[in-house]
Amino acid sequence: MELEQALAVAIDYETRVRDHYANGEKEIMSPEGKKIFRVMAAEEQRHLEYLLSRLEEWKKTGHIASPELSTDIPSLDILEQAKMKLASAQKGHVATQGELELLKTALELERTTSGFYQDLVAKLPPQYQPLFSRFLDIERGHLAIVQAEIDAIAGHGHWFDFMEFDLEAG
Repeated sequence: MELEQALAVAIDYETRVRDHYANGEKEIMSPEGKKIFRVMAAEEQRHLEYLLSRLEEWKKTGHIASPELSTDIPSLDILEQAKMKLASAQKGHVATQGELELLKTALELERTTSGFYQDLVAKLPPQYQPLFSRFLDIERGHLAIVQAEIDAIAGHGHWFDFMEFDLEAG
């Protein structure tokens, strides 16, 4: 796959994931769930803007830089610590079947997107791999958050208390 095509496909993936979170936020009943979907939609929007800027740079100059891609999502270690705290928590909103389905769809979208980035990093020429390798790290955090939400619903019937995360620690 050529770089321009890889960017175009990545933009499509990020748009679908962003739209899912943005639309899902409207359907979620709990404030915690709404916040998670809002944060994730904003995160995916930044990914989209980043990729669009890289594509524009490529089209204008025939070269591409890989500036740092930031994230509001905490590290996997912090996510794991918060997930362990959740195991003993017994508070929150009982999720509806529709909310669970939104999360399952989000998990599948994140898995598919992660697989796409993993494939790109493995197959693109080395000079373009850093552009997409940062996405792999970030997507692992996204997967962990969505999976924690699903685990919380399945294990306790409650939304994951996202406020336990320090979004600044990421």
